[in-house]
Amino acid sequence: MGGFITEKTSSQKDGRMTDIIKSLAADFIERESNRTSLITVTRVELIDRGREARIFVTVLPDSMAETALEFLKRMRSDLRSYVTEKSRLFRIPRFDFILDVGEKNRQRIEEISSNPEVQSDIK
Repeated sequence: MGGFITEKTSSQKDGRMTDIIKSLAADFIERESNRTSLITVTRVELIDRGREARIFVTVLPDSMAETALEFLKRMRSDLRSYVTEKSRLFRIPRFDFILDVGEKNRQRIEEISSNPEVQSDIK
């Protein structure tokens, strides 16, 4: 029985790993950014059995999104060093940053649905 990793154990490990990476990435971005924009880590997805981590972010104001994404992509190796130093993860994945348009869409839907005119049309 020993030596087998169950699906539940593996997903629990992935969950812990994504939580650690999300927290450390947010700390790193807060320390390293010049604060001309607000960069928020919204979620992390592990790819290829944890060899790659996609870090999804939102950026405010929207006009700074591409500049922020370029900054984050330049800082990937520094983030990897930071995560190595600050965590006890056995394998540190390669990082990629992606603008989280799903989160932006959710916020826009929430904004529209809270509009009194829209609410009266729904009822």
